[in-house]
Amino acid sequence: MKKLRASSPDRAASGSGSSSAREARQARMVALLKRLAPQEGYTLTALPDVRFLRSDRPLASTPVLYEPGIVVVCQGRKRGLWANEVYLYDAQHYLAVSVPVPFTMETDASADEPLLAIYFSLDLTVLAGLALQVDELIEGPPTAPAGMFSTPMDDALAQTVLRLLEAMGSPVEAVLLGPAIVREIYFRVLIGEQGASMRAALAGRGQFGKIAKAVRRIHTTFSERLTVDRLAREAGMSIPTFHAHFRTVTQSSPMQYLKSVRLHQARLLMLRNEKTASAASIEVGYESASQFSREFKRFFGLSPGEEIVRLKSSFAMPPLPGRPVWVTSH
Repeated sequence: MKKLRASSPDRAASGSGSSSAREARQARMVALLKRLAPQEGYTLTALPDVRFLRSDRPLASTPVLYEPGIVVVCQGRKRGLWANEVYLYDAQHYLAVSVPVPFTMETDASADEPLLAIYFSLDLTVLAGLALQVDELIEGPPTAPAGMFSTPMDDALAQTVLRLLEAMGSPVEAVLLGPAIVREIYFRVLIGEQGASMRAALAGRGQFGKIAKAVRRIHTTFSERLTVDRLAREAGMSIPTFHAHFRTVTQSSPMQYLKSVRLHQARLLMLRNEKTASAASIEVGYESASQFSREFKRFFGLSPGEEIVRLKSSFAMPPLPGRPVWVTSH
C-alpha cells in the first residue's frame, strides 16, 4: 500500500484560519460549554468517555494522576509540571496523555472567566486501531513515544471540537453523531504535530511498550502485594534495567509510582464513596492505617480528613459507580 504525506491541518481547514474566524469559533465554543456545564465540577454526558469540567476559582499546585486521555480547554488555563517541564493547556493548546503519569497541576480560573474544559477518556481499542490505520497510510520518520504532551490546537481540530459541542446540545445527536465526532478528534490528534509520538506509544513496541504494560498492571492490581522483582520479571527485564526504563517513562521509581496510585485512589474512595481513611487505606493495599496517614500527608500536604474537606468545599465531583477513574483531581 502506497503511503501518503499527511496534509497540513491548517490547509485542511480552509476558510477558518483568519483571526476573526478563530475568535468567533472560540466564543461559540465557550458559550456552548457554559450551557452544557452550568455548575462547577464535572458534568457527565451521554457519551461515557466524555465529560465537561467547569471551575470558577483558581487551583494552586496539587498532585494529580491522569489516565490516558485528551484535555481540551476552551477557556481558562491549566499548567502541568512534570519532569522539570511545564505542559500548558489552554484555549490554544490541548493535552494528550498516552500513559498514566503523576504530575503537579495548577489552574487559572475565576467567576468571571471560569475554566471550561472537555475531558476525553481514551477508548484505547478505537484509538489503537485508528493509529494503526494512520501508520499504514502516512509516511514519516520513526518517532520516539511520549507519555504526555501539550500541542497547539490547529483549526481542523478546533472545528471538530466545536461540532462535538454543538451535537452534545441535542440528546439525539449526542448519541448518534457524538461517537463519530469523537473518533475524528482522535484522528486529528494522531495526525497532529505530536501525533506520531502518541502513535509510537500506542504501538507498544520496545522498552516503552513493556513499561506501559507494567504501568497498566499497577493500575489494575494496585491493591495486591506488588514487588519490583515481580514487575521486572513480567516485563522481561533485570531489576536495574526495569528501574531505569520505568523512570524514563514515568519520572518515578516503580514503588513511588505504586504509592502515588494507591494514595490517589484512596483519596477518591474517601471523596466519592465517603470511606474512612482507615477503610480506604485497606482497600488500596495498605496494611497500616498510621503509615497511610503519614504518607498521605507527606504527598498531598494535608491529612486525609483535611484534604477531603478542602476538596468538598472547593470542587464538585459526581460519583461514577462502576466506571474507572479518569482523573483523580480537578
